[in-house]
Amino acid sequence: MSTAFFTDPACLTHVTPPGHPEQVARLRAILAALEAPEFAALDRRPSSAADVSEILRCHPQSYVDRIRAAIPAQGSHQLDADTHVSPGSWNAATGGLGAVLAALDTVIAGEAANAFAAIRPPGHHAETATPMGFCLFGTVAIAAKRALDHHGLNRVAVLDFDVHHGNGTQDLLWDEPRALFVSSHQFPLWPGTGRADEVGAHGNILNLPLPPETAGPGFRKAWEETAFPRLEAFRPDLILISAGFDAHAADPLAQLNLLEEDFIWITNRICDIADKHAGGRVVSALEGGYDLAALASSTAAHVKTLMERGA
Repeated sequence: MSTAFFTDPACLTHVTPPGHPEQVARLRAILAALEAPEFAALDRRPSSAADVSEILRCHPQSYVDRIRAAIPAQGSHQLDADTHVSPGSWNAATGGLGAVLAALDTVIAGEAANAFAAIRPPGHHAETATPMGFCLFGTVAIAAKRALDHHGLNRVAVLDFDVHHGNGTQDLLWDEPRALFVSSHQFPLWPGTGRADEVGAHGNILNLPLPPETAGPGFRKAWEETAFPRLEAFRPDLILISAGFDAHAADPLAQLNLLEEDFIWITNRICDIADKHAGGRVVSALEGGYDLAALASSTAAHVKTLMERGA
């Protein structure tokens, strides 16, 4: 078995204004890092843009129409204070979603042990009818819905270690009893959600708010003592990861102090639980991470760990 890798060239055509942290260079840095010899065994596979019907698993048609209509013929259009679209943004968003869904289908078909999708724009801040936080569509939540409704899985876990709370994923899965959403994140911090008392309509949401300056030991303690027991009890058939690397100590947008070794640790622990309950099935998708060097090295560490576990 192997680790499958997906991306879409269209993700490089989503252009944000100069100085914007969610920039094309993020994906270029990751792709360059994954060209190192140690990634020669990565199973690189093609994918195609997702059909609108997949987006409708989580978002209403009116919202999809609004996003499509907002795409400019040239230049940039601002959707909110920090979310912009350019002429390539529709293809980037649907191409990125297609990459994640192809990763999902590949792992569920047993063609790969696990998979990683390097995509942009990210998705975990997009709410049911609101783009925000650089995100247009709830990519990982959509993948969870496809796993449940198309593939017929009974229980899917979505784990999010991005430094910002996955408010969009929480919104999209709030009333989904077949999904468990776990998010660790700096708090207080934008977007202001993610308190421990936000538990979902079915007790299916677990938030792990971490104070500023939390480093590896505090991060690991929260997951080990609170999140992983819940995940074990849930017994997921599949684990999806919203892999944001902006909790790294070098990241400019927040104040958590994780290092590459912490991302290796959580990847291994997630794989431990997947091996026990889900036949090893893990599908990870890129979310945040805005220091280019830290993003590249952290993503490489994450993918290398997936490869070691999938071998």
